[in-house]
Amino acid sequence: MEFHVWEPVYERILAEFGFGRAADERARDRLASTTEPFDLDVLPAFEGRTVAVAGAGPTLADETEAAAAADRVIAASSAATTLRDAGIGVDLAVTDLDGTPGRLAAASREGLPAAVHAHGDNVDALAEWVPKFADERLLPTTQAAPKGPVRNFGGFTDGDRAAFLADALGAGELRFVGWQFDDPDVSELKARKLRWAERLLYWLEIRRDERFDVLAGRRKGLRLPAEDGR
Repeated sequence: MEFHVWEPVYERILAEFGFGRAADERARDRLASTTEPFDLDVLPAFEGRTVAVAGAGPTLADETEAAAAADRVIAASSAATTLRDAGIGVDLAVTDLDGTPGRLAAASREGLPAAVHAHGDNVDALAEWVPKFADERLLPTTQAAPKGPVRNFGGFTDGDRAAFLADALGAGELRFVGWQFDDPDVSELKARKLRWAERLLYWLEIRRDERFDVLAGRRKGLRLPAEDGR
């Protein structure tokens, strides 16, 4: 996704949550200063493949077979370790270093590529954990404008960023496992973020001309994040 397409949505997210763009840019710059450009050829081919997008919801442990049935797996944060513990191969982890960063860093040194995301609230985590990832396995990302080696594929939470990444890599079909938009055990802030994830997936499925099962029964009343719906 080109940044000019993402930027109006990004600005709405900033306004709704009261986040500062400058803080995101400082985090992006910090990540850019400590990472190298990522070679996408390190990843297995995603073009035309069925990709499981794994969220870290409480249902994931019961949906590992669905993940295993996909051609490729992109997993959000701790979902990557849950699946790997169950013997399911993960092709790419997506994380803002909240959850199990130590295990993901260790997994990257064992060969797991990881898209590590910079935002205004995780500068300290970037400083602590980025040096512990394998350099050649770390794909640096931002929700602000891309800069240097740091790229922006679209998306806001780890889960929907994983879906946008799969789209950017040419996935033929997206399947969602371990997703729960109405998790009663999360904080109000996390619940608001999940509502945005839902809207962003709705936008993505329209852009892809695809129907995501995870949105079944939920589309009515959903607002697209961009006025023109594109």
